[in-house]
Amino acid sequence: MHIRPALFAIVAASLVAGPAVAQLPSEPTTPYAPVAVTLPAPSADPSFATFRTAIAAVAKARIYADLEALVQPQGFFWDRDFGNGFDPKKPSVDNLAMAIELERGSGMGWEKLAHFAEEKAFESLDSRPGVVCAPAPPAYDAIEFSKLLNATYTTAADWAYPLADGVPVRDAPRANAPAIGKLALQFVRHLGLQRAGDTNAGTSWARTALPDGKIGYVEPGHLSSLAVERLCYVKDMVAGWRITGYIGGG
Repeated sequence: MHIRPALFAIVAASLVAGPAVAQLPSEPTTPYAPVAVTLPAPSADPSFATFRTAIAAVAKARIYADLEALVQPQGFFWDRDFGNGFDPKKPSVDNLAMAIELERGSGMGWEKLAHFAEEKAFESLDSRPGVVCAPAPPAYDAIEFSKLLNATYTTAADWAYPLADGVPVRDAPRANAPAIGKLALQFVRHLGLQRAGDTNAGTSWARTALPDGKIGYVEPGHLSSLAVERLCYVKDMVAGWRITGYIGGG
């Protein structure tokens, strides 16, 4: 749902990254009880910030050998590999390149890598000791969220959360449209994407339903979801930080 500025606006699997959908009616929806989220705190490890800077530099230069130097040579994993693209016989960097579609189009994967480098917060991956992945999801009450899904007959894929408090919601998908409300730090119902109605016609806004049932639109770059893709890292005592895996979105 990655109406996230970058990373998720590139990937079709994320809720905000797919192609724009057709014009949608603004019928009211049933009000719902919102569930609060707490955004993750940035990593306090200065060496991780340094490593992110190195990833950003490689993404800008687009030199494959430099990228390979940032990837752990052995043990690379690719979770949620729906297309069975992982090849254990290939070098780790080749599997990473396949996972993020490094050279697709005009280099979409390099752009995606640059956006991964912007993610300051990571979360430990319970299934793989010592591995952390970014972006980190928000904290929330899982029981209350489950109740919300049951009450609205939805799944987690139908919900997004804002990347900051007070994100404006407008009555049309354009920057100069009147605001009908602001998003608090809580899950918001995601109803699809709609093309912008201004000069940025190539962008797609998130069509959302507020807790009171009002329909509005959120500008790209301000929402994310629990199903975004993630890049995973490990900190080696000798080599330092290295990219060690990828988790697909969707």
